[in-house]
Amino acid sequence: MVPFSVLDLSNIVQGGSVADALHRSRELAQHAEQLGYKRFWLAEHHNMPGIASAATAVVIGHVAAGTSTIRVGSGGIMMPNHSPLVIAEQFGTLAALFPHRIDLGLGRAPGTDQPTSRALRRGAKDVSDHFPEDVAELQAYFQPAVPGQVVQAVPGAGMEVPIWILGSSLFGAQLAAAFGLPFAFASHFAPDHLEEALAIYRRGFQPSAQLAKPYAMAAIGVVAAETDAAAARLATSLQQSFVLLRRGAPAPLPPPVDSMDGFWNPMERAGVDHAFSEAVIGSPETVKRGLAAFLKRTGVNELMVTAAIHDQAARLHSFEIVAQIRAEL
Repeated sequence: MVPFSVLDLSNIVQGGSVADALHRSRELAQHAEQLGYKRFWLAEHHNMPGIASAATAVVIGHVAAGTSTIRVGSGGIMMPNHSPLVIAEQFGTLAALFPHRIDLGLGRAPGTDQPTSRALRRGAKDVSDHFPEDVAELQAYFQPAVPGQVVQAVPGAGMEVPIWILGSSLFGAQLAAAFGLPFAFASHFAPDHLEEALAIYRRGFQPSAQLAKPYAMAAIGVVAAETDAAAARLATSLQQSFVLLRRGAPAPLPPPVDSMDGFWNPMERAGVDHAFSEAVIGSPETVKRGLAAFLKRTGVNELMVTAAIHDQAARLHSFEIVAQIRAEL
């Protein structure tokens, strides 16, 4: 069976608090662990009123402390915002506290707007073009320290922290292949180039000390409920959130609505439909057909599921339905 995993943005819901969002994430991770999901990743975003996981390494520690077997990691840490040494120390610390359970997914984008990017880097120039060099430096910090090494990651040196390359374009696929690292594609919001990126990654993969053969994962949105109509209604929370973000007015995750008519214009609807074109929304039977088709078409080694659902009970139930479907595929 293809492993299923979870991507969570620690959504702050309308009427809720940051603390509520972080507790919801931990509860979801505990639920996912019981249901047999392989890993639980959190994403780094900044200056986003609806996302509580900006201090991603801290939230990973919160989630890992509340679970015991599921792998916990980043989807991802945005390298332009941090020095490789700081990342090595943070994830070396996590690996020391939670051995063999921590993943480090790395992204090339800053995960925020330009003013916030400048604030994070304190005026430093755009460093995204140095992503390959930063990945190599980070890998070196995780190697066992050698005599005479001037700068060491303590903790970090000698720690087993699997590194993943994340991407929403072809660049990440090429880099993951060249470095011999596992690759995760963000098709949950950037479906363009999914199949081309997977082909480039598999074709160009060079074996490494971490990975002998290519290992690809794709993330998609999945909202499951007892009926197609109920699932479609739940999905309107994310649709509203996406439209607000594109309008330059990001906000906490709103409750679902019976209809999006009157909320979005035709251009906004087209943008939502395109961004979430890989999403699978519906009853158990609808979701089963959609997931089976996606897995057959892409041949990914692992599927990462994300669901921005306002009501926590409905969110937990959606992941429960998906876990049941996985057992049937």
